[in-house]
Amino acid sequence: MLQLVFIGYFAGVVAGLSPCIVPVLPIVFVSWTSPLPNPSARQRRRRSFAIIAGLVLSFSTFTALGAELLSALNLPANLLHTVGIGVLVLFGFGLLIPRIGEWLERPFARFARPAPTGSRSGFTLGLGLGLVFVPCAGPVLAAVAVLGARHHASVASVLLSLFFGAGVATPLLFVALAGDRLIARSRRASDWSRRYRPVAGLTLLLMALAITFNLTASLQRALPGYTRALQHWVEGNGVASKQLRQLQGHSDRGSLATCQGIAAYSSMQSLAKCGLAPEFSGITAWRNTPGNTPLTMKGLRGHVVLVDFWTYSCINCQRSIPHVEAWSERYRRDGLVVIGVAAPEFAFEHVVANIVAGASSLHMTYPIAVDNNLATWSAYANQYWPAEYLIDATGTVRHVSYGEGNYADTERAIRSLLRSAHPGVTLAPATNVVDTRPRSSVSPETYLGTRRSHYLTNGFMTTGSTQTFAIPQFVSPQSYALGGTWHTGAEGITAVRHGQIRLNFVAKNVYLVLSGRGSVGVRLNGHQMAALDVRGFPTLYPVLALPNTQNGVVTLTVPSGVTAFAFTFG
Repeated sequence: MLQLVFIGYFAGVVAGLSPCIVPVLPIVFVSWTSPLPNPSARQRRRRSFAIIAGLVLSFSTFTALGAELLSALNLPANLLHTVGIGVLVLFGFGLLIPRIGEWLERPFARFARPAPTGSRSGFTLGLGLGLVFVPCAGPVLAAVAVLGARHHASVASVLLSLFFGAGVATPLLFVALAGDRLIARSRRASDWSRRYRPVAGLTLLLMALAITFNLTASLQRALPGYTRALQHWVEGNGVASKQLRQLQGHSDRGSLATCQGIAAYSSMQSLAKCGLAPEFSGITAWRNTPGNTPLTMKGLRGHVVLVDFWTYSCINCQRSIPHVEAWSERYRRDGLVVIGVAAPEFAFEHVVANIVAGASSLHMTYPIAVDNNLATWSAYANQYWPAEYLIDATGTVRHVSYGEGNYADTERAIRSLLRSAHPGVTLAPATNVVDTRPRSSVSPETYLGTRRSHYLTNGFMTTGSTQTFAIPQFVSPQSYALGGTWHTGAEGITAVRHGQIRLNFVAKNVYLVLSGRGSVGVRLNGHQMAALDVRGFPTLYPVLALPNTQNGVVTLTVPSGVTAFAFTFG
């Protein structure tokens, strides 16, 4: 439980710094503004704290329990989202029109001693804001959403959601206090604070309109994914993954579960075999099929199938779907069937009309399965939006891709399986969809153990085995290759004979966690660099310190007995 609390909190902090926070930033920034005349600095700060507290409470509670409560009361799934937008509109008019502001404060006046502060109405505004807040999806939110959708919410999932919300609120609180500080630093601005209320009210109304029609999505998609590597480090590490899987009742055993780490981002030279794909289960609606009739994995035998888990408010999904749609269009006649499994993260994403509208705006023409109870999601033991599972003509899962990117490898796998299913088929040229994924300034954290060997390009590893690799001359950007013989563990790999690691990176500083004893040779772009003297337990060693951020290829020669765990970058 304690580990889950820490995981939830720090995952929330990362989410609070991510591009997905954009829609609520203007609202939080003007949170010091009160309908009260001439609020003091203390009253403004109390109001800021109250709004953030309301956001944390409503977001955490209704993320964990919203779907279950609405279902029990037989209420529309998007009711809470609509109520949240209504609260923003009401308070926006309250700041624009003093009479409405006074009316909003009146219910709280009897609780305010000795004078009203506006903090209680601020708490109500925060409650509304929490109902429309949609942070970037990750394994923590996925776990909470799955349990809520399956009506399996527990004390642990509610606490996880609460601490995630508290983590999100930490950077937001600094934003709120920064807005107040901006006013406090200028006496003239403070004296004119009444004039700022209409501006704040208009901000609330405009943001309510933007959230209603999802007008902020294009801005969110354009912003760099600067927290992606940090999010993966917090939520995707071995301890977090194990805890979240246990919370959802997933076993780490079974052909699909044990194979996912190998299949995800593996080389197309040797597609994995992860067992039969689970059947579609618990699907509440189908769209884009003849007569909206259901499809089955058994009925799709003989076709290559791509199952893509998505949800329409997920920014990462919005950037990846054009690639999926292009594959469906290009290879449909050759035997590819793409199925988008709409797996809701929030209560309002359960509404089929919302899903259809979202699919239409993203120009999705392939079949869509509405997995409102997340039964199919759970059958795949999935944890990510988006996630793609590629299945061959016999129904066997052969390749898995999590998150954005990896498009070229996935398409190569599709083409390979189509040729295997239909020998002699003539395929059209590969698609050429622009990758709109924002580029991080440095390479993502790169793990070497089998549990998360996402960026290995020349083969795949199985835990607890001794394997020999042939190192290639060329390594794809943001990837690595192995050479020599290695003993492969879940968290790290140990050199047995002639161990080499070749990494194509973008960074100013490169670090590697190593343990054991020996001298690790370093060559940058073919030039000899200072060796690393490795001594003892796992420690972070500086591999390179360059004058500026640049792209390069570094080759490490690792002596027998030395274990390598993960690269990090700065």
